[in-house]
This record gives sequence, structure tokens and C-alpha cells, in this order.
Amino acid sequence: MTTRKGLLLNPSQNLFCNEIERKVRGQGRRFKRLGGVLRHVENLFRRQHRATDFAADRSRKRFWDGFLLFTVILLLGHLSYAGDWPHWRGPFLNGSSDEKNLPASWSQTENVAWVSPLPGPSGATPVICKGRVFVSSTKKGSDELLALCFDAKNGKELWSKKLGASSRKVPRNTMATPSPVTDGKHVYFMYGSGELASLDYGGNILWSRNIETEYGNISIKYGYSSSPLLYKDKLYVLIHRRNRTYRSPESSTLDSFILAVDPKTGKNIWKQPRKTDALDESLDSYSSPIPNQIDGRIELIILGGDYVTANDPATGKELWRYRYAEQKSGRWRNVSSPVMGEGLIFGVRPRGGNGLFALKPGRGASVTNPRIAWSFDGPTPDACTPLYYKGNLYVLDGKRGRVLTCLDAATGTQKWQGKLGGNGPWYASVTAADGKLYCINEAGQAVVLAAGGQEFKILSRIDMEDKPVQASIAIADGHLYIRTASKLTCVGK
Repeated sequence: MTTRKGLLLNPSQNLFCNEIERKVRGQGRRFKRLGGVLRHVENLFRRQHRATDFAADRSRKRFWDGFLLFTVILLLGHLSYAGDWPHWRGPFLNGSSDEKNLPASWSQTENVAWVSPLPGPSGATPVICKGRVFVSSTKKGSDELLALCFDAKNGKELWSKKLGASSRKVPRNTMATPSPVTDGKHVYFMYGSGELASLDYGGNILWSRNIETEYGNISIKYGYSSSPLLYKDKLYVLIHRRNRTYRSPESSTLDSFILAVDPKTGKNIWKQPRKTDALDESLDSYSSPIPNQIDGRIELIILGGDYVTANDPATGKELWRYRYAEQKSGRWRNVSSPVMGEGLIFGVRPRGGNGLFALKPGRGASVTNPRIAWSFDGPTPDACTPLYYKGNLYVLDGKRGRVLTCLDAATGTQKWQGKLGGNGPWYASVTAADGKLYCINEAGQAVVLAAGGQEFKILSRIDMEDKPVQASIAIADGHLYIRTASKLTCVGK
């Protein structure tokens, strides 16, 4: 007999629950209500029921009662509420959402639900879960680093906590650029000065630590910007930096690594070195780790230091690596994060204009031998992370031509391309839902485009009149959440 969530299950029940857990976790976000998920689970159960020879009706009833209770507990513990945006790249970690009835245009007053003031600028994308909006922020005129929580319905500030302080200055960036991440009960904040903290939804600090104090200077050339990843009961933090510091405190023996932290206690589960032969600034990476599932296994994908690597999320062990750097350079620092779709891993070579590659992970005996499925040599970003949405990959060159390209994600075939224009570079990454693409430039000029199709089509342009802006537009509960220099704006009816 096996105990799961307090229930005593026989071996056949336990195996079946393992299968249901796998299927429900993969399907849960398609449903708007828990009842819809349960109906889906019941259908799965009935198919299994017909194929299983239970001893008697009483046994069937006991199994179903226990299984239904297990499923409810499982769903309540593991599924996000409908419409959440718990990570800076959204519920699917690729920049997209299933939300509907989103606005195609707005103004300073039209289609605006609420506007709340913010204490200072930040490049962190808001995260939204269970009616709460979490924001990382600096405080203008101060060195304070803040965690803030707002009511998603009306924009009321529920709490503000000082989690750190830093007077460190970096070009076009702040120490509050990493985005928070949440599981619906707790929220985790990371800052460029090394502070890492867990808070509950009431704003109580559960634990905190300083990664820089423990492992040395993490302030890479343009400021640490990697966002933590919360996945399968582990909190992952990537530190990818040059071995020599750019500013005090001085050091010449720094290492790069990926850290798995217990979200409950803040203590290390494992620390895995990420060794590379990259040179000088090419050792810096502003990218965030993203999980990838292939052939029933999960890999933690990391992009930076001239390589794509896959690590075992349970142990940190490196499974394979692929060198994307076409030549050795001391300037190939990486900014954008990897994206998954159509069984491929999409990565952008650094500095803009150096191409995008679609990597096919190895399978079976060839797991350590990934290969290039296709590549794109058109306009590519320096900073923006590509968007995967409904079979297409959207690539924004935000600095040179300010060009957005739509590619077939499976083949790399170009469907359309067009110029966004605007008065400033586009550092924020494109997001999507409801057949629309949303992006905003550093000058605070937002653009809404039609997703998919065969033509580049701008639906509207909106000037938020509050710069600078580097945070991506978050999408949750039928609304857009836009973080500008001094405001948090909720757009939608």
C-alpha cells in the first residue's frame, strides 16, 4: 500500500493516480473552473474503469471516492487559478496566455480599469495570481529595493516591504530588474544586489538570504537581471558572470552556477557549476532558466556563456550542451531567454543581427547530441526574448530596425515582417493572447498587433506617457498589466 496526500492506495490505484496526475497537470490550464477539470478527470477515470476488472461494486465505490478526494487535493495544491501570470513569461513560460476578450486598443482613460502609483522604475514584469499583483521596484531618491502587492480588482496597494538596499548604478538598468515568481501561496523576489526572499500573500517574510554575500559579486556589467524559476517544488536561480568583477567588491575568482533552492526553507538543494570557455564579457548572461519536456523527461535549459545546456532539475547534473557561438569573442554576452515550442528549443545569438537557431534535442541514445533544425538570419534581438504562440515564433529586433518577424515555429518559414517604429528601443519582450500581440518600447509607446495570418497588421498604438519602460506587458484575468516608470496600469473592462 502507498500513502498519497494522506490517502492509502493499493498499487493499481497508485499507478493510475500517477497517470492521472501527469495528464491533469498537462491539461489543467485549459479549464476555467475546477469543475471543468474534475469532469475531464472523471472521463479519464471512466475510460480506465471500463478497462479495469475491479473485484466488486463496493471496491469500485471505495476506489472512486478515494480517487476523487485525491484529485481534488491534487488540483487545489498544484493548479494555478485560471487567468494567472505567475512567471515573467506567463503561465506557459513562452510569453503567451489563453485569456480572451482582451482590448485591442486603449487610451489614458478608455478601457483602463485602474492606475496605481509606483515608488520608482524597474524592468521587472509584474506577476499575477489569485487576485494579487506582485511588483519589484526601486524607490526614487532612495537605495531601497521593494516588494509590492496590489489588489488586481481595484489596484489598491495591499503591502510594501523593503527587502534590500543598494546604491550600485548600472547603465539603463536597476537592481530591481529580476521579476518575481509565485505559486499561489508564496511569492519569491530576487534583486541585483543578491537579496532573495520568500513572502506569503499577507506580506510576511518567511525567509531571506543574500546570494552575493554567500557567493561573491553578482553585479554583471549591465546589472544582474535573471528571473528565478519556480518549478516542481524547487526554486532555481541562475548566476552567470565574468570571473572578474566590473565594480566593487573586487574579485577575480568568481564562478557561474545554477542553484536549486527549497522554496519552503530557502536552503540549497544543490549547486551546479556551469563551466564554459567563453571570454570576458561573453561570460555574462542576463537570461533566465526555462524547463523543457521531451520524451517524458524534464530538462532545465540555460542559454549563455557561448552554450545552450540542459540540466537535470532533480540533481543539477549537466545532460548535454550545444555551442551556439560561431566565433570566440569577448563581447558575446547573452540577454534573451530560451523559448520552447514544436519540440524545439529557440535561442538567439547575442548582440542582435547574429541569427536565431531552432535546436532539436537529442532523443533516446542520442540524448547528448542536439542538432539545428532550422535557423533564421534575418533581424534578431539583442535583448527581447522571442514569443511562441499558436504555432508561430515572433522575433523582435528592438534596436536596429525595430522589426517584428513572424515565423512558422516548426519550419522557420517567414510569414510576415514589419517595422514597429517608435521613439525608442524595444527592450520588453512581446506577449500574446486572444489573437493579439502586445509590446511596449522604452519610451512607453505600446503597440497591439494581430497575431498569426500572412500579413503584418498593427491594430493600435498607445502612448503611456511614462518612461522609461523595460517590463513586458503581463496578461491575466481578462486584463493587461503594464508597468511603466511610475505607474502600474490595469487595462481591460
